[in-house]
Amino acid sequence: MASTVHKKQEPQLIHPKHHVYLEGPKSRGYELAFAWRVFKQFIKGFRILHFAGPSITVFGSARFGEDHLYYQQAREFGKRIAEMGLTTLTGGGPGIMEAANRGAFENGGQSFGCNIVLPFEQKENPYLHRSVTFEHFFVRKVLLVKYSYAFVIMPGGFGTMDELFETLTLVQTKTITRFPVILFGKDYYQPLLDVFKKMEDDGTISAEDLDLLLFTDDVDEAMAHIQRYIRSNYQVKPRRRLWWLFEKR
Repeated sequence: MASTVHKKQEPQLIHPKHHVYLEGPKSRGYELAFAWRVFKQFIKGFRILHFAGPSITVFGSARFGEDHLYYQQAREFGKRIAEMGLTTLTGGGPGIMEAANRGAFENGGQSFGCNIVLPFEQKENPYLHRSVTFEHFFVRKVLLVKYSYAFVIMPGGFGTMDELFETLTLVQTKTITRFPVILFGKDYYQPLLDVFKKMEDDGTISAEDLDLLLFTDDVDEAMAHIQRYIRSNYQVKPRRRLWWLFEKR
């Protein structure tokens, strides 16, 4: 009787789309079609997030499970954002993103997500009232910044660093208003703060640039900082829905 060889099953991945748009000039027709696809992604995002209301974006790793302290702290942030009457906006995936959405979802707050098509890790978490999935990171980042009045940067990896530095650059260059940026997790981010100090010492950033960040381990301190800013500068007004644009709740 022939023996049967059992091969180890490889994990099933979503095969990433071949991003030819980064490979140099293409035909005029291709570039026009690409621009149209990007435009459609923006319009889809604008329509979904237009009625999200004033939001606070929480960034962080997809890799922390619910038993991790950072997950629990992100969940508390979602709860506290809901108590302020604001919307919790995240990348819509697992880990820190799920935790923040969950905190809002379970405490009567609005919970929105901007997801991304990836070959691994990224799947939509179940604690979202509305979500939109994008093909390109740059579209997603615009939407995560556009509707937010504050940003909470929880511990994370390359993606979180990308979002942190993108947001800081926009604030530093006055491209967007000087919204609160919370760098949360002193033990985790202390080495990064040391790099920032080295930048200051070498003159590549100014001392005032470091004031763009609140570096803390305390959820109460972070939320008080955000509340002072928002209450001093903004009045929340609901948006009217236009029937002729097929806008629904």
